[in-house]
Amino acid sequence: MSVDVIIPVYRPGDRFYELVDRLERQTFPPERIIVLETRDGSGADRRLEQFCQQHSRLEKYPLEKSAFDHGATRQAGAEKSDAAYFVCMTQDALPADLFLLERLREALERYADAAAAYARQLPEEDCRLIERYTRQFNYPEQERVKRKADIPSLGIKTFFCSNVCAMYRKDIFDRLGGFASPAVFNEDMVYAAGAVCAGYAVVYAAEAQVIHSHNYTLLQQFRRNFDLGASHAMHPEVFSAVPPEGEGKALVKRTAAFLLRQNPLLLPLLICQSAAKYVGFRLGKSYEKIPLKIRRACSASPSFWRA
Repeated sequence: MSVDVIIPVYRPGDRFYELVDRLERQTFPPERIIVLETRDGSGADRRLEQFCQQHSRLEKYPLEKSAFDHGATRQAGAEKSDAAYFVCMTQDALPADLFLLERLREALERYADAAAAYARQLPEEDCRLIERYTRQFNYPEQERVKRKADIPSLGIKTFFCSNVCAMYRKDIFDRLGGFASPAVFNEDMVYAAGAVCAGYAVVYAAEAQVIHSHNYTLLQQFRRNFDLGASHAMHPEVFSAVPPEGEGKALVKRTAAFLLRQNPLLLPLLICQSAAKYVGFRLGKSYEKIPLKIRRACSASPSFWRA
C-alpha cells in the first residue's frame, strides 16, 4: 500500500519546506509529493525549482494563476497519482508528529466503507482565543465516523471534510468521479457529500494531527465566507437539504458563552467577526446577481471569477 501527497502551492516559503521535511520523515512516507505550483515569476519559483532537484520524491507541475481552481487543480494532482491512497494538503499545514500519514491510513483501514479520512487541526502558538476555540469546536478530541444515517442528527457536519489534510482511497475516488469543478471553495465537502450519499463513510481521524490556524482580519473573514456562500449556491444538490446557518449559530452561541467565562472584552470582536462572516456568506449565495467586478472584489480567489 502506498500514498502520494498533493500540495497546491503559491509563493511557497520556509513553512512549505518544513512541511516537505516532515512528510519525508513520516513512519508511512509518501511515494511521491506532487506539487502544483501557481507561478508568478518571483524568487519563490526559482527556490522551489532548485529544491525539487534535490528531493527525488517531489514532482512539480506549473500552473498559470488564472487556471487555479480548488477542485480542478486538486483533481489534476489526483489523476497523476497511481497510489492506493492520496492525501491533499495545503502548503501551510504541518504534521504535528511523525505518524500523520500512518494514522490517516489506519483510520481508512478500520472501516471498510470509508472513502476519506481527515485530520484534526491544532492551533498555532500565536492563535488568538476566538480562533483557538473555533478549532476545538470543529476538531474535537474524539474520532467520528459519519454515514448517511447521521444526516438527521449531524446535519451539514455529516459532510464536513477538509483538504487542509485529508486522505482518500483512490479506487473509490475514481469511482465517484473525483472533485467537482469549477470550485471556488468547498471541493472537499462536495466530494464528501457525494461519497456519503453513495453509501460510503467519512472519518474524522482525531489522532492524525496537523498544526494549522489563521488569525484572519474582518475583511479576510468576509471574503472567505463570500466564497463559502458561492460554493453553496453552486451545489444546491448538496447544501439545500442541510443548510449551515444552524451550525453557525451554535458556534457563535458557544463561543460567546466561552468568552463570557474567559475574556468578556472579546465579545465585541466576536460580534464583528460573526457579522462579517454572515454578510459575506449571504452575498456569496447571491453571487449570480452580483456584477463580475464586484464578485472579484468580494472574493478571496478573485482570479476564479472569469468572464
